[in-house]
Amino acid sequence: MTLLQKAARIINRVVLPVASSPRLNRMTGGRMTVVRYTGRRSGREVSLPVAYRSERERIVIDVMLPDEKSWWRNFTGDGAPLSVRLDGVDRPGRGVAVRNGGRVRIEVDLNPPDGTG
Repeated sequence: MTLLQKAARIINRVVLPVASSPRLNRMTGGRMTVVRYTGRRSGREVSLPVAYRSERERIVIDVMLPDEKSWWRNFTGDGAPLSVRLDGVDRPGRGVAVRNGGRVRIEVDLNPPDGTG
């Protein structure tokens, strides 16, 4: 585990309650959420605070320093189901990682056509 990953783990423990609480999340401008997914290799459920932006029935999560992180790789290829907490409600969706040069974003469809999330 790199120094960045260790620091991120500590920071995420602090930020997770903020992102999970509608009242506290207002301090961030309402642009934080909690993503929950099952690790493709570990099989463990993961809860991760992330910043996002809305685009109708889709949200986009920009992955900062993607080459230093691994969580987003769970959504490569056809993507994977996840849930996001929006307005205090867990919403199912499907996330797909999109890489463009050195940038990575997760595009989350909140109404996947196959009904999975």
